[in-house]
Order: sequence, then structure tokens, then C-alpha cells
Amino acid sequence: MKVGDMSLERFAAQLAGAGAAIRWGPFVSRIVSKLPELAAPLHLLYADFPLEPPGGICDFHVRMRPRSLRLPWTEQQVEFLLDGVRVFQPVPRRSALTVFEWRLNWCVYALANYFLIYHAAVVERDGFALLLPGHSGVGKSTSCAGLVTAGWRLLSDELALLDPNDGRLRPLARPISLKNQSIEIVKRIAPEAVFGPIATDTFKGRVAHMKPPTSSVRRAGQLAPPRLIVLPRFMRDAELRLAPLSKAEMFFRLAETALNYEMHGEQGFRAMIRLINASECYQLEYSSLNQAVTAINDLVRSMALEAQCRTRTLPAMTC
Repeated sequence: MKVGDMSLERFAAQLAGAGAAIRWGPFVSRIVSKLPELAAPLHLLYADFPLEPPGGICDFHVRMRPRSLRLPWTEQQVEFLLDGVRVFQPVPRRSALTVFEWRLNWCVYALANYFLIYHAAVVERDGFALLLPGHSGVGKSTSCAGLVTAGWRLLSDELALLDPNDGRLRPLARPISLKNQSIEIVKRIAPEAVFGPIATDTFKGRVAHMKPPTSSVRRAGQLAPPRLIVLPRFMRDAELRLAPLSKAEMFFRLAETALNYEMHGEQGFRAMIRLINASECYQLEYSSLNQAVTAINDLVRSMALEAQCRTRTLPAMTC
């Protein structure tokens, strides 16, 4: 059964009671909350995600609950609990969904250290994965959303999970978090996309979440080998620039976005070397999302043509 197979009323009742165990990528979270402002957007954005049966094993047991306030004029707040323990300070209740999504990301990079984890968006096409690494605000989620609306499969908009044993990337498709002007940019190029409510006045500004494509959620078990790494950078009024980056430079730039690189020691070093060697490396500057998506699609087509030429599947004149 999927979340969307339930009515909103039944889903909200389950959240408020024993909780809903939702599978997302390799993880299962049991979510308990009586907040109506959380139930409705979760029901919308996670409609295609599988529900695990009651009593099963869960990776994360989370609860979002109102915090009792002694002062009536103080803004209402909520708190996030993991395994019954409050691990963060309470936040304004109006930001419940946004904070819930951020805290789930924290659960992964704090506890799933059997993966080598990068702060990067990941998409896939034709069996090969593209990483878009970078710190918050550079435009990786915007680039990711643009590519996903153009037919790429979403693996993650925030965390790249690299298996250090085989060098493949594990899907972690969840709602894509977009901030400030990126919300309107993506809505313009993809008016059919489904969005949750917009949270205002977070410490990152305005935040909204885009529902992941149904096909991406269904293929959550299909791993992808890396083939391309692009460092994105959104700059207002910038001319499009997609230029090669040396593998040595990319190694250091990628290491800056690794969240648990030191924990993996020599295995992590070798896994990152293998990732870099398997990938073409580029940097991208853009102000038009449409132009950026077109440039990446053209690059991937060129790479595919070169690969076919190397295997001599095309006549020499074509190459």
C-alpha cells in the first residue's frame, strides 16, 4: 500500500496514533504526529511512497509534536524527537514541514555512515548518474529540479549516498526542497509540478517542496554508477558557462562537500578516487535554468556519442 491509497483523514489518524512507516530509498521512518499542518502536505508529497506494515523494523522513529508554552503571546512551536529524544531546539510551528524534511536529512548523515555521503543532488539518465555537489545556496536543488522536470530520474536533491564497496549511488528520492526565487523559476518551467505549502521566514528564507516523480519513487531500488559530476552555480544575469574541470580540482571540491569522508579512512579515499576516475568533471554557471538543462542534456548526448564511437558501433565518418 502507498500513502496515496489512503484518504487524508485515514492517513492523519494513523499519523496521530501508532504512526505511519514510510519507506524512502533504503530507509524506513515511522512518523508520529498530530499536527494537521504536517499530515496534509505529507499525504500530498509522499503519495507514491510505500507504507510498511505495522510492527516492522524502522530505521528512524520520529515524532513531531507541539511544545507546550507557558506564555500565551509566544509563537506556537513544535519539536522533533528521534527515538523519543529531542535532538534539536523547538522551532515555529508554521515551519513544521520544512523542519521535518531538514531533520530527516540530518538522520541520514548522522546515522547512515555505512555510506559515503556527499552534500549533492543526484539525477540519472540512461543508466548513469550525474552528481551536482555544492553547499547550500549554490543552485544544486534548482538544477536538480530542472533536470527532473526534463525527464531525468531523481535520486536525491540533497544527499548523495555512495556505496564505498561497489562505487554505485543509492537512490534517496524525496521531495525537492526549493528556496526563494527558485520556487517561481521551477514553477514557470514546469507548471504541472506539484508543490507543498510555502514556508516563509525560515532562516533560509522562503522554502517549498516539489513532489518527486512517481517513476523516481518506484525505481528507488535501482542503483546507478556515476558518470558525470557538475559543480553548479546560479548567478543572476550570468552568461551560461559549462566548462571542464580537472579531476584533481574536482577531488578537492568534492571533498569539501563530503559529510563523513574522514570516518571511512583509506576506504573512503579509494572510493572517492574511483568516483572521480569514473566521471567526467565540469563546472556550470547559469542564470537561465532552461539554458542550463539544455547544456547538460547536450553534454550527455555528446558523451554518449563518444562512447559509441569508442566501441565502434558507429561508422568512422559519424565519429
